[in-house]
Amino acid sequence: MKKKGIVMAMLGVMALALLSGCGEKKASTQTGTEEAQTQTQAKSSGQAIRIVNGKIEIDEPLKAFAKKYQEKTGQEVIIESLGGGADINGTLKGYLAAGNMPDLFVFGGEGDYKTWKDYMTDLSSEEWASQTDFSFKDGDGKVVGFPYAVEGFGITYNKDILEKAGIDPASLTSYDAYKKAFETIDSKKEELGITAVCSVAAESGQMYWSTGNHLFGYYLSGGLKRGDTTYIDMLKEGKIDSARMGQFADYMKLLFDYSNPSTLISGTYDDQLALWAQGKTAFVTQGNWIDPSLPGYQVTFDCGIAPLAFTKEEMKGILADCPSWWAVYNKGSQIDACKAFLKELALSEDGQKCLVTDCGMISPYTSNKLSPKTPLAMNLKTYVDSGNSYSWEWTKMPEGIAMNATGDIFELYAKGEIDRDGFVTMMSTAIADYVK
Repeated sequence: MKKKGIVMAMLGVMALALLSGCGEKKASTQTGTEEAQTQTQAKSSGQAIRIVNGKIEIDEPLKAFAKKYQEKTGQEVIIESLGGGADINGTLKGYLAAGNMPDLFVFGGEGDYKTWKDYMTDLSSEEWASQTDFSFKDGDGKVVGFPYAVEGFGITYNKDILEKAGIDPASLTSYDAYKKAFETIDSKKEELGITAVCSVAAESGQMYWSTGNHLFGYYLSGGLKRGDTTYIDMLKEGKIDSARMGQFADYMKLLFDYSNPSTLISGTYDDQLALWAQGKTAFVTQGNWIDPSLPGYQVTFDCGIAPLAFTKEEMKGILADCPSWWAVYNKGSQIDACKAFLKELALSEDGQKCLVTDCGMISPYTSNKLSPKTPLAMNLKTYVDSGNSYSWEWTKMPEGIAMNATGDIFELYAKGEIDRDGFVTMMSTAIADYVK
């Protein structure tokens, strides 16, 4: 794996600061991982199903479903949730080396698949596999990844603030539209009671996944037909489209310029979300996965998701796809028990309610007729149903590229350490070096 030195070689003076940020990331995730390992090792029966879930925000409803499943079947299910910047692949590799692999583990797309393909069970014959178009399939067409949600992201907005500022969110479909909207909102900050137009967090140690995966994902597939692999194919060859990357850089500069400075430079995911959820900004760069967190902030305002439309041309859709999949560890002793659990989660009434109603997600299964009740999932569904969505080509990037290369460049740009041309040049060099 390429290390962060790819970027650091270009800006050596930033090494100390960025390496300390990386250290903070490791420290922030270590406690949760050790606690989960302790809980797992405390089990002596060896009969429980253990799941590593990569979506920390659905931890509680998943555990509630697992408890109900145990009451129904007698099968214990241990949910170990990692997220918020945790190095999930690194944790799983540690588990594998220690002979402590979970029975079900999360993976995030093609890059992760290449790492774990030898440890995945063929799930093609499972009943749920015929009821979804979102399964992850290997090169031979075998189903190896269990889909549990369709998610979408762009720029999430506070509709009440936009209305007070006289802005129609449906008009936010191009760079020029955003520039005008940001300028308007910024001129009315005091009147609107906000501290900044946007809540963005670009510190690479903890937020690389938001910048280097999610925001960068719009460069790869924003405005393209689903399945158009033009720019991800270029990336895999170590190349970028400089003109398109330049447009993307212009939009990132706009986004950063109108963001809360402290949150932008040093904020965590929780800081970023709280700033917006408390009504202090009009926008936040997150997707519908924040739905389960909104009640905790007592959010009462209307909200929705707008495209991260970075081009001069109109971009009406948002990125919507499976965020990740679960694989069954093929060397484990609980393969049949895992299959039974997945069937219950995908197809039973309780499982469908868990995924849609309790977790606030859109189900990938045709047999699930429940509609989400949470605001952002409801809004996302309108994009999906109308065909205005783009595929998540960013999940096909090489493993670790956001954490070890491109995430740092977003941070440097946010700090003003590099300009627009520097952003494009460094992205080009970092990507070329990483995929060698």
